[in-house]
Amino acid sequence: YSVLGDDEKRSTYDRFGEAGLRGGQPFNADVFADFSDILGDLFGFGGAFGGIGRSRRARSGRGAGLRVELHIDLDEAITGAERSITVRRHVACETCDASGSQSGAAPGVCGRCGGSGAVQQRHGFLAIARPCGDCSGSGRIVADPCPTCRGEGRVADNSRLTVPVPPGVDTGSRLLLRGEGSAGLRGAASGDLEVLIGVREHPVFVRRGNDLFTRVAVSFPKAALGGAVDVPTLEGEPATLEIPAGVQGGEMFEIRGRGVPSLNGGRRGSLRVA
Repeated sequence: YSVLGDDEKRSTYDRFGEAGLRGGQPFNADVFADFSDILGDLFGFGGAFGGIGRSRRARSGRGAGLRVELHIDLDEAITGAERSITVRRHVACETCDASGSQSGAAPGVCGRCGGSGAVQQRHGFLAIARPCGDCSGSGRIVADPCPTCRGEGRVADNSRLTVPVPPGVDTGSRLLLRGEGSAGLRGAASGDLEVLIGVREHPVFVRRGNDLFTRVAVSFPKAALGGAVDVPTLEGEPATLEIPAGVQGGEMFEIRGRGVPSLNGGRRGSLRVA
């Protein structure tokens, strides 16, 4: 790219080949760094294809996103619930009000990386960008670090959070709590918290989609003559099912609207009784 992007170097290569480039024609690694900037802006490649470039912006310091698992009972998946969980995360430092500075002064530009958050290591003509060790890749330096957070503006904490579980969730459902992940560096935005739902098996009911399946024992006289039977539900109040005379074991009956509600607010499933 460096050769073909320069008319003079391309002419030299056409006439003398690689030997002409080695004979007093230095390779301009800055061209490769600019090419890295183009790729980074388009595809987010970072510095993998060269130097950090002159136009690379400092990193935002946004906090990390977190993921936790939450196991609930089947009745909570149907009616919805609020569950408390403990999350290990970074929170804003109260001592310095998340500034990272003992005096509250704004952080200055890192002298080593110039505020880019990365430094170059050259290997021949190739320049590789790596996070700056002085500023941990943030591009900013605190002159008087807070003794509590050591200049980060955040501290580790076991946080107690309330998770609203909507009706209709199932195993594999994901709840996204925006801004409830780890706090960012020195007041930067927090990451998100993803809650992965797992629903425990129930001893009486089996769930398939939005339908519930269960079995009810019926006496021989009622099976022969027919009548009403009470069917247990997860809401606590039993449902009444009318069975016809001469019912056979294993026959399936449907009670509409007593299954699992849809997450998107659609029609509620059925309770199917055998």
